[in-house]
Amino acid sequence: MAKINRLSVKSIPSLQNGSHSDGGNLYLRKNGATASWVFRYKLAGKPRELGLGSYPARGLAEARQVASRMRTELLEGVVLRSLKARGSPQDVPSFRDCALSLIDSKQAEWSNKKHAQQWRNTLETYAFPRIGSKLPSEIDVRAIVSVLEPIWVTKTETASRVRQRLEAILDWAIVHGYRAPDNPARWKNNLERILPSPAKISPVNHFRALPYVDLPAVCSELSRSDSVSSQVLLFTILTVCRSGEARGTSWAEINLGAKRWVVPAHRKKERRELAIPLSAPCIDILRSRAGYRQGDLVFGLKPLSDVAVTKQLKRVAGDFTVHGLRSTFRQWSAEKTSHTENVLEKVLGHASRNQLISAYQRSDLFDLRRGVMDDWARFCLGPSQD
Repeated sequence: MAKINRLSVKSIPSLQNGSHSDGGNLYLRKNGATASWVFRYKLAGKPRELGLGSYPARGLAEARQVASRMRTELLEGVVLRSLKARGSPQDVPSFRDCALSLIDSKQAEWSNKKHAQQWRNTLETYAFPRIGSKLPSEIDVRAIVSVLEPIWVTKTETASRVRQRLEAILDWAIVHGYRAPDNPARWKNNLERILPSPAKISPVNHFRALPYVDLPAVCSELSRSDSVSSQVLLFTILTVCRSGEARGTSWAEINLGAKRWVVPAHRKKERRELAIPLSAPCIDILRSRAGYRQGDLVFGLKPLSDVAVTKQLKRVAGDFTVHGLRSTFRQWSAEKTSHTENVLEKVLGHASRNQLISAYQRSDLFDLRRGVMDDWARFCLGPSQD
């Protein structure tokens, strides 16, 4: 007979991270400062586990009592239910609680404030109605498939995002000790054996980019307008930044003398500060805006909406996207210049795809990027832009 009561109140504080058997199907899962009780058993030959609450909120003696009752029920053929389903007090969070805790913990690193609401909306719509009340340890592949299968073919992009979010939430539950280290929402060697590949049922749709040969005419028309939306759009094009970064530019970020704009990390998608060289047309735009200065922002008292900038692009160029203008720059630079890929990726704010280069290339290549920006300005607005 397997030994039981292996743990002791004195030994628990010194236990390393991981699962520790007390015998009799009872385990204490420890992860840093947190620990929780788990009851492991098999159902139809498949391993199962139920959470029994956290330690020390539920003490060793009480956990053993609960485990003993569950062992008896197993012998009697009773289908085991979670403590939550039994109506017993317990503090293992539900899947929904885990999800909301993860969202709260990630908000600080998300550059776009909409991400938290997008997570909540998709989970409330597709996941919580089916698995929100379950404990993390009760969620298996069948539960995950029940969430994804109804939308996998008809709403593939949304379904893929939901799957990624389910995987992240269950990873959170694993590291907090609320389930075994298996993740039923994982794609590789798991769901890929059940669901069709998203790439095969839903082709990738890239942002529609304006052909670079058409860009000079667009920039010329924008330069003749004094509207804020035209100035923001032209500034976005000339700096090859994202629309939100341009719309939120503050005077504190601008150094006209050094012809330098420093976008702080919290406003960058990459979460890294980036100094952007300002070409002559950019300086002209900023000097023009200085005459209307009323607050901290360059382009108005509050950031212009992305819709306003998109409408301006549609007016002067047609049905293209503002973000696609970064692709316009990338195509022009690849086909019409000799600037190296490493410099061009720095212009876009991207980290090098080569980890070795990233490890040794610590410079932001500012002077080289200034040459790129000047060449770009001359292409967009003509050779007189120096």
